[in-house]
Amino acid sequence: MRPRIAVTAGLADLEGKRRIHLPLAYADAVRAAGGEPILLPPPREGEPLPPVERLADGLLLSGGDDLDPTAWGEPLHPAARPVDPRRQRADLGLLEAADAVGMPVLGICLGMQEMAVHRGGRIIQHLPDAPGEGLDHGGAGRPQVHPVRVEAGSLLARLVGAESIEVGSTHHQAVRDAGRGMRTAACAPDDVIEAVEDVSPGRFFLGVEWHPERMMDRPAHAALLEGLCGAAAAYG
Repeated sequence: MRPRIAVTAGLADLEGKRRIHLPLAYADAVRAAGGEPILLPPPREGEPLPPVERLADGLLLSGGDDLDPTAWGEPLHPAARPVDPRRQRADLGLLEAADAVGMPVLGICLGMQEMAVHRGGRIIQHLPDAPGEGLDHGGAGRPQVHPVRVEAGSLLARLVGAESIEVGSTHHQAVRDAGRGMRTAACAPDDVIEAVEDVSPGRFFLGVEWHPERMMDRPAHAALLEGLCGAAAAYG
């Protein structure tokens, strides 16, 4: 039986109607990696979160708009496009539940930033304003390809089997510090953090700033989804 992978989804307005939003690439990537995707849209205000610990064997935090740091007392940057508050509450709640039971988690872009914030880390709200950050990371939807150096001995290094890989960036925010029990697993040439992971041996709790679901034809990127599904199969 395929491991069940809960996938978070966003909300969007289309033709005057509120709709669930998730690029099909996420579901396709989970299936290609051997899992069965389960869509988890944000519940309405006041409704309980779905019991991810009973519904799934792994959690995939998908990409999206920007985190709203006012939730933890920081002012919102003028360049930020805050994610729907329903989604931010739901994602962080699902992440807390999954982390509490040791469920395998893979975070992508926004999902990686959520993992860091969940563990007490912080984000850079707008990379062009950060001193020393010179690389174009593809903000405003302009994909940019660049290398990242992978930390030796990390879970990420074991998955991709390389010291450096090329990634596709589409972000103007990034993780400033990884948070409790976390470490940096990859950095861009300008030292922007590109991946974070739990330091505990055997724990699959990994976030990446790029979009491996868009690059499943490349083994190093497919390996991230395959790693999640493999860990979820063992967990379930």
